[in-house]
Amino acid sequence: MKKAIYAFSGDPITYGHIDIVKRASKIFDEVVVGIGQNPEKNYMFTLEERTDMAKRALSNMKNVRVVSFTGLLVDFAYENNIPVIIKGIRNNTDFDYEVLLHSMGDSQKLGIETFIVPAKRELAHISSSTVKALQSEQGLINEYVPLYVKQMLEARMSGQFIIGVTGEIGTGKSFVCEKLKEIGDREKVSVHHIELDHIGHRILGELKDPSYEKIRKEIIESFGSKVKLKNGFISRKELGEIVFSDNEKLKKLNSIMRKPMLVRLRKELAEKRGLILFNAALLSESEMTYLCNNNVILITADKKSQERRMKKRGLSKEQIERRLSSQYKSKEKKQKIKEQIKKYNNGKIWLMDNSDGDNLKKIEKMFNEIVLYASNTLKFK
Repeated sequence: MKKAIYAFSGDPITYGHIDIVKRASKIFDEVVVGIGQNPEKNYMFTLEERTDMAKRALSNMKNVRVVSFTGLLVDFAYENNIPVIIKGIRNNTDFDYEVLLHSMGDSQKLGIETFIVPAKRELAHISSSTVKALQSEQGLINEYVPLYVKQMLEARMSGQFIIGVTGEIGTGKSFVCEKLKEIGDREKVSVHHIELDHIGHRILGELKDPSYEKIRKEIIESFGSKVKLKNGFISRKELGEIVFSDNEKLKKLNSIMRKPMLVRLRKELAEKRGLILFNAALLSESEMTYLCNNNVILITADKKSQERRMKKRGLSKEQIERRLSSQYKSKEKKQKIKEQIKKYNNGKIWLMDNSDGDNLKKIEKMFNEIVLYASNTLKFK
């Protein structure tokens, strides 16, 4: 079949655009994606950045080529022997606008045809402006744009580069995060440490908003009155004894807590700029690596170091074994993260052995590597 061009500004590219390209690629022998430049528009990203995001997002489509262009689309199509222009439409307003553009192009008498592709109903609400509106309020946009695009929006709009920090219990995740923050303070790089556990603690035992009261009632109904304190809050000790001895109950708790945790995380992220360390032991198990765009520090430690640290917390040998068995082993965490990086074509793992000993030089080396990696997206100084 013929060659066709699908043109849009891509500020940024979304899953709505990607779906149109994917469907068109099954109809035409070659689809040229044209990222345009309108001098009357104010873009968030440069033409080079928008083109790069589109190339990354469409790299798995073999008969799709991404180019940038200026001027009239019909002129570009004519000069490049592209006889068909693809138009994606989401609603009647889009249709009327595209008919107007077709008439304008047709008036140039270049013999270029228009091929209409209606948006799928489940994607019709997605637009570049909607994505930017959500990101401005720290909303979830991973179902709107690819992770690399999400990473770019977080940097450009919120001034943030998010790094997940995970590892088994007793590997020293919080210690490493605090040391990274200290190095950041010294190097004049803003570093913020957000602990998912602390967010959960506030939901269980501090926040009084009606929605969190409802969550606590659901936890009591699910795990029994034993977890309820006299003031209506939740005993983390009693709840821990229940869920860390039964993986199904732990999954149930994680399911109950997922939405309120994400809402509170948005509030934690608000107004924070720089390198964000998102510390979560179950980051890979709960399939939440998308929050940090699959950029993850995986901290490990030998068994002797882990057991010593957990005993220091007052945990018995039985409690230690139960908690260790409730999580993925480091090898499983690493494999899960690698799978997500491959699936979404974005992310990086930093491995950090934090067994007992002087690890400050290793932490400092890792800090420098992370800042160098993140500086491709976010300017720190």
